[in-house]
Amino acid sequence: MRLLLAGIRKLLFRPASWITLGVLAGLMGLIFVAVGSRADQLSNSPENAAALQLVTFPVAYDAVLSFVVGLGGLLAVIFGAAVAGSEWTWGTLKNAVARGESRTWYVVISFGSVVVLLAVGVVLAFAAGVIAAFIGASIAGVPTDGLTDRATLESLPATLLRGWFGIVEQGALGFAIATLARSQLAGIGAGIALYFGEQFSTLFLPDVVKYLPFHVAQAAVGLTARAFGGDGGGGQAVARLPSDVALLLVGTWLIGAVVVSALFTQRAEITG
Repeated sequence: MRLLLAGIRKLLFRPASWITLGVLAGLMGLIFVAVGSRADQLSNSPENAAALQLVTFPVAYDAVLSFVVGLGGLLAVIFGAAVAGSEWTWGTLKNAVARGESRTWYVVISFGSVVVLLAVGVVLAFAAGVIAAFIGASIAGVPTDGLTDRATLESLPATLLRGWFGIVEQGALGFAIATLARSQLAGIGAGIALYFGEQFSTLFLPDVVKYLPFHVAQAAVGLTARAFGGDGGGGQAVARLPSDVALLLVGTWLIGAVVVSALFTQRAEITG
């Protein structure tokens, strides 16, 4: 518990924690407000009118969560890589081992701090996205009666929990990559490359991609593709796995990433 609390305090004061949240909230705000401000032009075309669903509640709840899991997943990879890489480049891991801390335990607790920060980030980002969608709806003149839709609100906690679990899995991948690279920059670069590589691979391996970490993270939430990461766009459509199956694979990828990080750190030579 001591290490966990120390890790959380350390991450709370890191600019990367707040920059990551700010980038996600800012981009969602720009997108939802832009959709609302262009409502007149969008409504003239049946094809473009579907974009107004982004600011129409209760569908907007799904849209916000799709952005949080999709775009937020990429930012989680970067955040996880930044945290893990700093343990090597800043020498904090070496200092912890020198004072007698277990390498494996230190890695697990360090990732535990990331998990807690991601939980806070998901809640704050989701709240910011809902506010932005409400503002966009107000600008567009779209009714907001669905904001209090009972069925949606009742299912929201479970859906948010699934979204957080998927984001944690993506953060774990960045954490593991940076641990293997023993570098922040290398971990972030490789994590971003892996993310976009998986997206592009839908053109060539549509039957395989649905089992890969970023796709299962989105499928685990159980949302239809109405926003970020949707099936539109001219590429090969990817059939998503059932949400419960995807959730199981998310757990598998998550545990595997943490185990790899711990085993590598346990056997690695710590210098510097």
